[in-house]
Amino acid sequence: MTGRKRITTLCCIFLIGLLGLFGCGSPSSNSTEEKYTSEVADTAENKLVYEHSMDLQYAENFSADYYEGGYKILTTMDGTKILIVPKGKDTPAGIDSDTIVLKEPVGNLYLVSSAVMDMFDKIDAIGQIRFSAQKKDGWYIDGARKAMEDGSLIYAGKYSKPDYELLVSENCSLAIENKMITHSPEVVEMLADFDIPAVIEYSSYESEPLGRMEWVKFFGALTGREEQAEEVFQKQIQIVDQIVQEDQKDTIDRAHNTVAFFYITSNGLAQVRKSTDYVPKMIALAGGKYIFEDLSDETPGRSTMNMQLEDFYNGAKDVDYLIYNSAIDGGVDNIDQLLEKCPVLADFKAVQNGNVWCTTNDMYQQSMSIGYMIGDMHAMLTGADENQMKYLFRLK
Repeated sequence: MTGRKRITTLCCIFLIGLLGLFGCGSPSSNSTEEKYTSEVADTAENKLVYEHSMDLQYAENFSADYYEGGYKILTTMDGTKILIVPKGKDTPAGIDSDTIVLKEPVGNLYLVSSAVMDMFDKIDAIGQIRFSAQKKDGWYIDGARKAMEDGSLIYAGKYSKPDYELLVSENCSLAIENKMITHSPEVVEMLADFDIPAVIEYSSYESEPLGRMEWVKFFGALTGREEQAEEVFQKQIQIVDQIVQEDQKDTIDRAHNTVAFFYITSNGLAQVRKSTDYVPKMIALAGGKYIFEDLSDETPGRSTMNMQLEDFYNGAKDVDYLIYNSAIDGGVDNIDQLLEKCPVLADFKAVQNGNVWCTTNDMYQQSMSIGYMIGDMHAMLTGADENQMKYLFRLK
């Protein structure tokens, strides 16, 4: 994009604003060497020499490959490639025009996908994010709130209406989006017009809960903090391993630890998780059994589905534990508030036995605490001290 075109486009946006009209298949690491030698790096002048690929235990929707001299290529499930060029080194000639090229140190990021802010926080990389799609009050991550308070992190508009002028004036290097951006393709096109590339993070598309969390390694590679990412990831793995070992030792009876994880929508439907979603797998790792074992629909890419209350009643009336998902509506504080939303729940076995729980509002932003969440579910199922729980609390 030429300087003249950029200035012209910015002026148009500014004038429109004055008029008040503005806004009116996952990658395979096994074939990485062959793929990038042929597509990206095979030039007579400068050839990237493949060294190794990042070892991934659970994640299936990204890969990270390393080349001599400190070069890296990150690839997401939709084929987007990011080439990281080491500080002081040149961009190799012949790079595919669709490849996003970032030079270290990577900074001035625009984080739209709020679910991964916790990953940046845990690897001490929030300082490499300059722009947020959440305002300060929308963050449950202390590091993000503090950064917005001191001005090092600034609000740059939500995903569907970013502040292009601000992003351009402060040299935004990359927009990190979630799948919601596919509903606003014009935003990606506009960002591209301003030479701001975008990448979609697909952590929510990982079917394994630990696979979602392993995306911290993607952002560790992006920001040059691989060691920190590996350390925090392994810490959560150890927590889960310990829970699984305790389950094997105690031989928990899963048949009497059935769980329904749900939310009552504004139009009176029960929103539940598909059987293949990560939440039912968290429940299984905790020693429980998700009540809707074979629940699916034909909508690709969605982890939830809505059920008529009659179907939810028939499927979950005798469930041992109910967990209400507060991530969408802010949750409830007690049983009475829950029954106001859905009076038929009074007939449920879990309600009558006092085994109704609610997630904390910040649970969905705590992407690097999956081990702790599984631990809370395990404590719920085993009757451990609920005062030690971080992300679940009993409704009374």
